[in-house]
Amino acid sequence: MTNQLIECVPNFSEGRDMAVMKQITDEIESVEAVTLLDVDPGKATNRTVVTFVGPPEDVCEAAVRAARKAHEVIDMSKHHGAHPRFGAMDVCPLVPVANITMDEVVEYARKLAKRLGEEEGLTIFCYENAALKPERRNLAVVRAGEYEALAERLSKPEGKPDFGPDKFDAKYGASAVGARDFLVAYNVNLNTTSTRRANAIAFDIREKGRQKREGDPLTGPVVKDGKGNPVWIPGTLKCVKAIGWFIEEYGVAQISINLTNISVTPVHVAFDEVCQKAAERGIRVTGSELVGLIPLKGMLDAGRHYLRKQQRSLGIPDREIIKIAVKSLGLDDLYPFKPEEKIIEYAIEAKKGAKKKRLVDMALEDFVWETASESKAPGGGSISAAMGAMAAALGTMVANLSSHKRGWDDRWEEFSDWAVKGKEMHDELLRIIDADTDAFNAIIAAFGLPESSDEEKAAKNRAVQDATKEAIMVPFRCMQTALASMAVAQAMAEFGNPASASDVGVAALAARSAVMGAYLNVKINSADVEDKAWMNDILKRGAEIQDKAIAAETKILDIVAKKIAG
Repeated sequence: MTNQLIECVPNFSEGRDMAVMKQITDEIESVEAVTLLDVDPGKATNRTVVTFVGPPEDVCEAAVRAARKAHEVIDMSKHHGAHPRFGAMDVCPLVPVANITMDEVVEYARKLAKRLGEEEGLTIFCYENAALKPERRNLAVVRAGEYEALAERLSKPEGKPDFGPDKFDAKYGASAVGARDFLVAYNVNLNTTSTRRANAIAFDIREKGRQKREGDPLTGPVVKDGKGNPVWIPGTLKCVKAIGWFIEEYGVAQISINLTNISVTPVHVAFDEVCQKAAERGIRVTGSELVGLIPLKGMLDAGRHYLRKQQRSLGIPDREIIKIAVKSLGLDDLYPFKPEEKIIEYAIEAKKGAKKKRLVDMALEDFVWETASESKAPGGGSISAAMGAMAAALGTMVANLSSHKRGWDDRWEEFSDWAVKGKEMHDELLRIIDADTDAFNAIIAAFGLPESSDEEKAAKNRAVQDATKEAIMVPFRCMQTALASMAVAQAMAEFGNPASASDVGVAALAARSAVMGAYLNVKINSADVEDKAWMNDILKRGAEIQDKAIAAETKILDIVAKKIAG
């Protein structure tokens, strides 16, 4: 998944009437590109935490619709609950998940806050990373006094909101919109039932650490500074909160950890540190568990970390990397770990899977039958991408075999780097298999648009032109990627495992065929493009890529022939 992805976790001041919450979540799900992952109500708090994900613009649109509906169906003047709150949609944090920076998420959060204030007429404060005033980074400061104190706060200059009216809306209250890092709730299991010993390990690792004491570190008097405040000894890990507790259900003690920024302290770093600190205290870690979801990158980073420690190639399928992470972290210690439920990107795909069947999900035999059927897709473009994916996969295979070859242990990382490059290319070519069919379908859809007026005719023509250009760019990207994969094949032909020379030769043949096949698909749509300068540039660049692929094939096959001949 290469698209930008963010998570939104709005908290609504309603946790008892699920009919009300259903109206709000229906608004969220009305945005097609957004996936609703979780709805977690609390009766005592009278509060519901909702989690949804998607592309940034779509997530912001869903948040606006949710706030609008919350304004309609929630009356804060009648609200009572155990949790601090000051508005119907009390808080609305945006969280980076994939292929997006915190700075970008901050901009989206501020745009969302502005929309809520100006378009919906809601009183909005910005907090955490999106704060427009330093003192408002802390949510507790933003929400000080809660709903009951909001009217008085808004009447003072220092209490003015960042966006929207400064007049008290008794029905809605106010919202805090922010941007924060992804928080992972993560528990590490110990072979002890002692909460005290678990807490000791938690204090070792958590950023806050433990209070400094004179004499006995457990029972001695607390050391205080000149102002009478306790002196703290920091723990070893940044952006980590942790405590020890006993879980009666499993009969073990755990270190309960909140990783507040997994780019600073990833899951695998926390796990390894707990293992070390536990061992120093005569305790063994038996496994761990994820509470809630984790971004795919977090699991892949963990798997790669343990593969490096084993000096094994990193250029293996994601599912294998995740399997290494699960086994290394002991994530299946208490119950089976299900990636489709625990990894955000996979959870999204699982929820959307029923809506759309992808070509790449088919069994090979079914894919061939579908190609041979009377259906117009998949066609030559998807088949070219499939050939390219196979070519890149063969080059990757040889790199992986070379990385693990007996006697070549000191070269494992060199071959692993080649395998990673090959993997990136076959993953991209796999995506293009469906992208090519989607592009073809988009052209058909564009030609089906109405044209009963001049405006509709102009809109239809733009849609046809845009779809045609995309139908050209998809096979063009196939050409570029398949050619790039030939660098891996050539490297493996020159110094990879000689026993796999024929595999590299087949990779060269398939990659060249992928390039030439994709170029045919570029050219067949070229006559329909009105922007001739753009089209001529693509055709020229495509011809150059094809020439390079043919030359690379010749060079690789020559090397392979010499290797086979001995």
